[in-house]
Amino acid sequence: METQECQKCAAGTFSLGTGVWFDDWDHLPAGFFSYGADTSMGTAVSNCSNSTWLPKGDYIASNSDECSSTLTYAVNLKQTGSVSFEYFYADNSVFFEFYVQNDQCQSTESESRWMKSTQSDWDTHYVELSHGNNVLYWRTTGFSMGTSSVKPVLLRNVAIKGVAYTSECFHCKPGTYSGEAGAARCAPCPANTYSNKGATSCQSCAEDFYSGIGSGSCEPRPVCKESDYFYTHMPCDSSGKTQLMFKWIEPKICSENSPDAARLPASGAMEPCRPCNPGYFPVNGSGCEACPPGSYSNGSACEQCPAGTEPILGFEYKWWNTMPGNMKTSVYSREYSDSDRTTAWEVAGEYIYTTPGDVDSDYVVLMLTVPGYRPAQLTGRETHNSELSRISFVFETKCTADCMLFFSAGPSEWSSQTVEHWEGSRDQQSYSYIVRSNDTTCFTWAFQRTRAYGTQKQYLADLAKLYYVKVSNVIGGVASGCRRCLLDTSTGGVSPVGGECVPCPAGHYMPNDSSICRSCPDRTIVWVEQPVGEEACQPCGPNTQSNEDRTACVSDCTLSLPLQGGGLAHYDFSSLANTTHFHSSARFTSKGLRYFHQYSVSLCGNEGGPAALCVDNVTESKREVKGHVCQSTVVPSQVRGQRLVSSQPFSIGDTLIGITADTVLDNISSPTAYFPTDSSLPDVIFYYRSAEATLACKKGRSSTIRMRCDPSVLTNDQLSLPSMCSEGTCDGCSFHFLWRTRHACPLCSAHHYKEIISGCDQGIQRTTYVWQQPLQCSGGIPLPAQKLSACVTLDFWLKFGVLTGGVAALLLVVLSCYFWKRTRRLQYKYSKLITNTGETESDLPAADSCAIMEGEDAEDDLIYLTKRSIYGKIKSFSRQRTSDGFDSVPLKSSSGMEMEMN
Repeated sequence: METQECQKCAAGTFSLGTGVWFDDWDHLPAGFFSYGADTSMGTAVSNCSNSTWLPKGDYIASNSDECSSTLTYAVNLKQTGSVSFEYFYADNSVFFEFYVQNDQCQSTESESRWMKSTQSDWDTHYVELSHGNNVLYWRTTGFSMGTSSVKPVLLRNVAIKGVAYTSECFHCKPGTYSGEAGAARCAPCPANTYSNKGATSCQSCAEDFYSGIGSGSCEPRPVCKESDYFYTHMPCDSSGKTQLMFKWIEPKICSENSPDAARLPASGAMEPCRPCNPGYFPVNGSGCEACPPGSYSNGSACEQCPAGTEPILGFEYKWWNTMPGNMKTSVYSREYSDSDRTTAWEVAGEYIYTTPGDVDSDYVVLMLTVPGYRPAQLTGRETHNSELSRISFVFETKCTADCMLFFSAGPSEWSSQTVEHWEGSRDQQSYSYIVRSNDTTCFTWAFQRTRAYGTQKQYLADLAKLYYVKVSNVIGGVASGCRRCLLDTSTGGVSPVGGECVPCPAGHYMPNDSSICRSCPDRTIVWVEQPVGEEACQPCGPNTQSNEDRTACVSDCTLSLPLQGGGLAHYDFSSLANTTHFHSSARFTSKGLRYFHQYSVSLCGNEGGPAALCVDNVTESKREVKGHVCQSTVVPSQVRGQRLVSSQPFSIGDTLIGITADTVLDNISSPTAYFPTDSSLPDVIFYYRSAEATLACKKGRSSTIRMRCDPSVLTNDQLSLPSMCSEGTCDGCSFHFLWRTRHACPLCSAHHYKEIISGCDQGIQRTTYVWQQPLQCSGGIPLPAQKLSACVTLDFWLKFGVLTGGVAALLLVVLSCYFWKRTRRLQYKYSKLITNTGETESDLPAADSCAIMEGEDAEDDLIYLTKRSIYGKIKSFSRQRTSDGFDSVPLKSSSGMEMEMN
């Protein structure tokens, strides 16, 4: 301040000038503040007060749970400046952000605040700062979902420029030094040296002591053991011999001065070289080279594939003279310690094996990178969910503790998922894994001697061996054999075009007895795993049909199912063809982090393949998973400045197996007990399968969706999970859903409604149609319109009835009178007959009246000799009888004179 001039810092100190530097993390430096916060958004009670960034000496580490941990530093810049730091971010179960707030509380742009994964090494991040007050934020949030702890983010070497002038220099921390004045930073001490604070140079350790790079002290060397060295084979020489070499594990820290120390065995023993791997041929007896395109080999001389055949490309490693170029090894420590180890897996002629590690809990990693795979040979194109490749290997483990060998697959070393693992000692055994995604793949074998973390080295002799590794159908691979070509039918099946194999057209296969492509029948698809023979055409499941390319079974969203009482029920799910999203009920981790599982469903109608999409928006990888049914884990969060954070997507249904009312299809079950019902109408069940195998689901996953008729549901997203399996699955592999919707009802037909006929109103009769209740149909035919018809009213029929009744009554009266008259006459004749029978038999009967004229018949009835009017007849009927009881009957004589008899 007095001279207003800058002075160089003395040796043993350093300064950034208008900046500050933080590389000592034995404790939290002044100005830094760390705190934890729960991410449950107030929905659960959790204690995150201890979830802070923790100083670890050379770096500072974030929390390893589901809480959000924030590290802040406030600084005032006198001029435009910058901040830079180194970080290690390897776990995709954590999202890591860095942002800055200025005087106006404006934060860094949302797109640039998210940090990229560092994969296998430290990375540097640089951000420009504006003049004035700036608050720096480093924040992490874990998404372990209670299954395991997340790996922390590491931070070191924070440099901030643009602050006020520096009035003092900082001393170099232990393990570093600055030998000259005016140093901006201190240099770390080399291995086997140390330094104290403010050192101008490093001191060498004593003979029986050692130290790592940047160490502030030396430690005594342990006595050498057999586990401190390993053996390997040197490259083959011109005579076809390899040299067996024994080497100390680097960096060598053990001491050979003790009488009990192990000695390094003598090297130099010559052994015959192992043959070249299939697809390679020997060069001058000292190496192997790949065969040229179109040829193959069994490890000796290359031969051209015969006409009409093609090479089977891949990688096959059965001999281990040298480490293959697409393989590399490393040591991974759960504490991310900087290991100087240069050996992890070593070649040993007939196998490759793990060398001892620094700590028993370290992971000894071997990685095989494959750039991609050829499309399916049958169709010349990649088909959804088909087998693109298969990796097979033979391994062995020898352990005295709880060792474990992991096999993982993924796009990179740090973005892979464990496929299978084996515990304890294992004799030689083989394992195969099917690849269905055509992306760059990193296959990883990781061997851990014990899961208990510590610094002990008790199990260094435990090891894992790989004897054989084969990957098929690899781009850029070599060939160990040839296979028949699939010939183009346009050439008549005579020979390949231009000497190269031509794939069969879509939907075709090759019979066993020829090389001619033939089309698969309708309702079948080509089975890529078996492209030769009639069995290559696999039938589609019930109520599905093959797509145009014969690569998948699809549904047009319409189907018909038989009813129990006979007949068919027709369904139309076209209204549900679009992707539908729904989620499970909220769940909570041990720290109170609220999350739920979100499902995307593409029910049917996808000719081009499944359309449901689940994404990962936690990391910059933006991984996407497609399928008929897929799942992702969603965390409601405002931490990222967005409403939902989606992670861990995976498919639970790539292929539509079939649609039926049966509860079992192709070994996939949909138990009725999961979704009981008392309806007589059966559920329509969609069956899906995802063939991708996992550690828990070695046969892949499956999904069933029960479509249940419910006309009262007006929305299209009423999906539910089994009450006994709140996450949709009870075993983690078979998922079950119930979809209530009116579109799951059969299409309405004539037997779903009835007619109601009204009375006749003013000569009009109405016929109305109504649905049968309870209504169990949707869509289909509409209700018929009301029908009108002419009719006769009740008044008319009443009048007609009264008139008819009156006429009938009158006729009845007339008939009664008629028959009464006849009865009286019969009575008269009977009385007369009785009177006559009372006289003597000798007496002749007296004449009643004048004698009957000759030629006339006797008439019993009253005979009128002249016609009378109706009135006269009625009048005669009404005459009174005489005093003797007989009627007066008028008679006419033959001369026409009327007489009267009493």
